[in-house]
Amino acid sequence: MVRPGTDERGATHFLLMRHADRWDLPKGHAESGESPLQTAIRETEEETGIAGDQLRLDPNFQFSITYPVLVRRFGDRPVQKTVRLFLGFIDHPRAIRCTEHAGYQWFDWPPAGPIQAQTIDPLLAAVASHLASDRPQLGNPLQRDQAPT
Repeated sequence: MVRPGTDERGATHFLLMRHADRWDLPKGHAESGESPLQTAIRETEEETGIAGDQLRLDPNFQFSITYPVLVRRFGDRPVQKTVRLFLGFIDHPRAIRCTEHAGYQWFDWPPAGPIQAQTIDPLLAAVASHLASDRPQLGNPLQRDQAPT
């Protein structure tokens, strides 16, 4: 999730959630009959308190990554986990309600350096590449020369 800045620099920010031992994103498992996009919107609302109707999604961006995780219910065996992520914008800062994380932080865009090598850094690289492309984005506050929608 991305929001316009509120400080004197007017910097744009992106949201990360603080997990016990790493930075993470709002995400979770799909419910029966739910599309990946519906899951992302529901999980964002559940984990941040920001409702789906307060998000503007970039229809041209999706990022998928697969990596191994140890799953307790499978006897701590490694299982391949696939995460599909979307790019959402909010028009102004909103209160974040953490329900599944220890906290959160709004980071300046672009990031100053690596954050988390397994998932966050590849995602941010893909977002940067996407935003630098000629593909139009819906209300992209990261492109200063584009009028808001």
